[in-house]
Order: sequence, then C-alpha cells, then structure tokens
Amino acid sequence: MKPAFFRSLTTVLAALVVMAGLLSTAALAQDGQAGAAGGTPIKVGVYVSPPFVVKDGVAKDGAHYSGMAIGLWEATARPLDLTYTYSEYPSFEALTEAVRKGDADVAVSNLTITKDRVERVTFSQPWYDAGLRIMVAERDSAGFWQVMGGLERAGHLRAMAWLATIIVVATLVLAWFYRRFDETFPRSWHAGLAESFYEVMSVATSGKVTRPNALGWIGRISGGLWMVCGVAVIAYVTSSVTSVMTALTLTHQVNSLADLPGRTVGVDGGSVAETYSRDLRLSTQAYGTLDDAVAGLRNGEVSAIIGDAPVLEYYAHTHDKAPLSVVGPIFHPDKYGFAFRHGDDLSHAITLQILALQEAGELEALRRKYFGNER
Repeated sequence: MKPAFFRSLTTVLAALVVMAGLLSTAALAQDGQAGAAGGTPIKVGVYVSPPFVVKDGVAKDGAHYSGMAIGLWEATARPLDLTYTYSEYPSFEALTEAVRKGDADVAVSNLTITKDRVERVTFSQPWYDAGLRIMVAERDSAGFWQVMGGLERAGHLRAMAWLATIIVVATLVLAWFYRRFDETFPRSWHAGLAESFYEVMSVATSGKVTRPNALGWIGRISGGLWMVCGVAVIAYVTSSVTSVMTALTLTHQVNSLADLPGRTVGVDGGSVAETYSRDLRLSTQAYGTLDDAVAGLRNGEVSAIIGDAPVLEYYAHTHDKAPLSVVGPIFHPDKYGFAFRHGDDLSHAITLQILALQEAGELEALRRKYFGNER
C-alpha cells in the first residue's frame, strides 16, 4: 500500500506544480500585455524627432503621431493586442525620467541606449544603428565686415591707412608743385586738387602718369618712379585682400570633429550629443528643438550643430531651400531602442516582436520607407 500511496501523492504534487506553472505563465502574459483590449491603456511617452516621431496634428481624441519609431511601436503592439495612449515630452531626458518614475510605461523615439539610461530604465532589442554627425550652414563668401576684420587682425588695415594718408599728402604736395611749375595746371584750388588727386590715383591704380612732360626729363624720371610705386601698391592691396579672404574661407569651414574646438556648437538639450560634446570640452549651446538650433546656426550663435546623424540628414534633405549641409563621417556610433521601467515584462514581449519583424524583413522595409536605400 505504501508504494501506491506515494505514487498517488507524487501524482497530485506534480499536478499542482503544473497548475502553478500555468497560472504563473498566464499571470506573466497578462502583465506583459497590460493594456490589452478591455484593460488600462498603456501610456506611451514620445519625443518629437522627425523622421522617427512626427507630430501630425491634434484632434478631439488627442495628438496624432507618425514616423519610423511610431510605425515600429504600432507594428509590435498589434500582435499583442495592446491599447495605448500617447503623451509628448519636451526632451529625451524628460522622456527617460517619465519612464523611470512610472509616469509613462514605454518611451518611443530615437532614444539612444547609453550606460546612464540603462541604469535607470530597461531597453528593448536595438532597432536602429545610428551615431552623431555635424550640420553646418553653407556660406557663399566672406562678408565685407569679416574681410575688414581679417585685414585688421593681419595688420594690413593699418598699412592701408598709412597708404591713404600718403595719397592725401601726395595730392596736396602735387597740387602745390604743379601750380608753381606747370602753367597748364588749373589755377583754382578745388579744380587743382581734383586734378592732382586724379593723377595720384591713376598712378596708384593703373601705373599711368597723366602729366609726364610737366618738367621735361625730371618729369619723366619722377613719373617712372610714380609708376613703380603704383604697381607696388596695387600688388600689395590685391595680395593682402586675397590672402585674408582665402584665410576666412578656410577658417570658417567645418568639415569634421577636429574643426570644432574653439567654436560654439548647438545641441539638443538632454541628448547624447550634448553629453558627448561636453565630454570633449566643446563650448555648447543647448536648444529645445532642432528648428531652434538651426535658427541659432543661421544667426551666427553657433558655428555648427552636433546631432543624431539620421535626424540631421533628414532635416537637411527636407529643408533643401535652406543652405544646410551635413558634413564629416559618423562618429560616436550608437543604437536606438524602446525604454521600459525596470521589471516590466512588456520589454521582453516587445523585444520578441522586434526580432520577429527583423527576421521577416519588415523592419528593413520600414527603414527604407523613411530613409530610402541610403544607409
């Protein structure tokens, strides 16, 4: 009897274990699909960052969003039969903190996976490889005041001021000289000064002497000396202005990260770009939106903008009338993921859906929808 009793007891215990496992699995599934039809909707926090999150407008039922991140989230939520509502946050930092505190259940945007954020939230499977790049405003040429400033810094402006003084003195001396020794020279002072000034500027700009025979052979010699001086003046002025404009063109160009030290760069406040720029000890100016940063770039507040490469590339492509260029290679490579509160089983369920979409090629198709075939 005893062996039969123990076999019956073992069977009962095994059945209880199986039932407990099924109940546990059902509970986990119910937790992982919080917000399923008939439950409390999931609070989805978003940060507007085209083309990943685009705000299409506000209707009676709330704001409507689109973009690659939104499309991916909806594609992963659909098989899990999740219901959700969107809430917009003003920055990546605010979005991350909302998830950490439980004010939002999931963060949906081009949120970069970093060590600091992983300590505060749990990330899903990465779904986009990105990095940072630089955006600059194209400038056709250096302005007048920039050239004048360059001439002053190079010391040419002082030399040109001396040349202007010499021209004025030469005009006065030449007018006095011709009035005394050249009978054909105008007698009135205003006409004489005008004639003398024309003579000096003719020599200075073209090397031509208008009155070479005023004093015979002495006039010829003095005229030749004037021509030499004029050619030297023109060569000096031309070379100095050209060199300054060339230097301005070179120094105002930003082509890579190495060109940024000593300049102020615009960044998205609370972004990885801001943290990375400060780690490099670059002078930064934080903005609330990319539009604000671009306005600062055009106004000369910043020399360049550092931001997520796909975001900057998309902005420059969709604002083709604005003189903007994304330059240099991608640096500080990173990945995007959805963020969840620590301990939320929904992160595992969403990760499985992301992997399924990736294996089916739907994730790549979604990427091509917004970025084309370029990588």
